[in-house]
Amino acid sequence: MTILYFIIILALLILVHEFGHFIVAKASGIRVDEFGLGLPPRVLRLFKIGETEYTLNLLPIGGFVKIFGENYDDADDPGAQSSPRSFVSKPRYKQALVLVAGVTFNMIFAWLLISVGFMIGQPTPVEYDALGTVTDPELMVITVAPDSPAELAGLRSGDVIVGLSSGETQLEAPLLPGDVSAFIQSNPDSELAFSIERGDQLLTESIEPAEGVIEDGQAVGITMSMMGTLRLAPHQALWQGYLVTGELTKSIAIGISVFVFDAFTGAADYSQVAGPVGIVGLVGDASVLGFVYLLQFTALISINLAIVNLLPFPALDGGRLVMVAIEAVKRSPINPKVANGLNLVGFALLILLMIAVTYNDILNLL
Repeated sequence: MTILYFIIILALLILVHEFGHFIVAKASGIRVDEFGLGLPPRVLRLFKIGETEYTLNLLPIGGFVKIFGENYDDADDPGAQSSPRSFVSKPRYKQALVLVAGVTFNMIFAWLLISVGFMIGQPTPVEYDALGTVTDPELMVITVAPDSPAELAGLRSGDVIVGLSSGETQLEAPLLPGDVSAFIQSNPDSELAFSIERGDQLLTESIEPAEGVIEDGQAVGITMSMMGTLRLAPHQALWQGYLVTGELTKSIAIGISVFVFDAFTGAADYSQVAGPVGIVGLVGDASVLGFVYLLQFTALISINLAIVNLLPFPALDGGRLVMVAIEAVKRSPINPKVANGLNLVGFALLILLMIAVTYNDILNLL
């Protein structure tokens, strides 16, 4: 089921991205030859509206849009050069709008998903109750430190702590973060039984606190917060979703920029990123916690996809934007052989990076 969720999420995000290119190309008067559901080979031609064919393809991973004159391989086609409805014949600003439309739609999609989460009922720290009434507060694990006793025992972000015991001494819900921290400190060198809720599951994990996790005393390696459910009216949800999307975009952009720089200098920490294998596992974790968590996870991936595509790197939308800018400055097209060569090298480097990240994902599973 987890793999199915992953395929649906990935397909949806790619379709949203390609629809952005499609709709802006149409609005700019550029001919769109095909909009495909899934990736080739083609299975079925569904219908044709105007000059655009709508097709069903074999691989159920997203989709694609075929824009007349967009590829550098079309540069030798006289029709692509002379047609007023060709991508390359349009002003540079319109080309840039088409290229940036995919990431724009991914950002809009993330904003809508986060907003829907607030309408349904978004997990929110109780200190944000100024936005509205935060109901049903629970003590939730927010982060789990790498290689900590908590991680080794199997605790995950999103777990709700409902009980804690050591021998005959017990703490029961409702718990506060200070209660749990004090209990851990007062039971050094003891095996603690954490009763947790994970979605519909009730689990018990045995954890022995250790030195060195924090500066003073013993700890299990988690941060906690009182989290409840915040439901907002649609107009409030849209505004709060906009603010949250902006905050997430800023933090994700900084994280990706640092990782890319470190990757080129050989100092990248691949444990901080996830490839397809790692994302499948994260989708499974989110689906266990509930539908709202799955919505928010999809929004996070959509923002990540948008930012990665904007990187000024060949084979990505950002790289193509750089080439359009260069063409605008030099007032002539880039040599197609040079452009295709750069795209090929960029694609190869991206594949190598994906292999490295996937290799690290597999190591984490072993």
